[in-house]
Amino acid sequence: MSLDISNVLKDWPYEPGQLNVRLIVGEDDEPKIQMRIDLGVLQMETEGRPDGLRPEGHESLLELQEANLDGHIEEHGSEEGFSLDAEDCRLLREEAVQYYHRYISLLVLEDYEGVIRDTSRNLRLLDFCAKHAEREEDRNILEQFRPYLIMMRARAMASQALDANEAKAAMLAIDDGLEQIRAHFTEIGRAEGVDASNEARLLNAMREALAPKLPVSQKDELRQRLDQAISQENYELAAILRDELKLMRE
Repeated sequence: MSLDISNVLKDWPYEPGQLNVRLIVGEDDEPKIQMRIDLGVLQMETEGRPDGLRPEGHESLLELQEANLDGHIEEHGSEEGFSLDAEDCRLLREEAVQYYHRYISLLVLEDYEGVIRDTSRNLRLLDFCAKHAEREEDRNILEQFRPYLIMMRARAMASQALDANEAKAAMLAIDDGLEQIRAHFTEIGRAEGVDASNEARLLNAMREALAPKLPVSQKDELRQRLDQAISQENYELAAILRDELKLMRE
């Protein structure tokens, strides 16, 4: 069998500025995600580690290191003494990039559950490195990506809720994402910069677009009906509606 993929690239041309992603069935009859890049195609598994490897039998290096931590605690009674050296952190960062490629691909494919899974997993990796890395630079280097991960997860959660016609749940997901981004900027001493961040701007834009889709509250609906009754000079109905509003206030 020829190893040349020229025909694949010819049949699926690269489009600059576009994120070209597709879902295919592999020779093992399992689904695969493909991303077209300028020099070829990235292919990823839909679950587990994107490259399909299982480090020492674990789903990923993160799970392996978490298992190592569990073993350390079991042996020593606490987390004290457990750490990640520079090489451990480098390998974890490289693994996080694989998951990044997959979750942006899954967003294009509208697999929001997969985006939530992979962004949550990478946020867990950030927390793990921030807590256990030996070197300060390894503890901090990934923190710049935290707002983006929070935004992508909130965006996927909101999109998933909208697919289920749950506009209120979508708004809650967006507000929770904004609050987490605000907390991050406050923690790093840059609280004043949160509103200028691209991540907060995107979520706020989603929020503004979503607001008209929210259900009208019962009180607002009564007020609208009251205004309509008065405009139609239906004073008997208006009196009843006023009484209902008064009872709600009480």
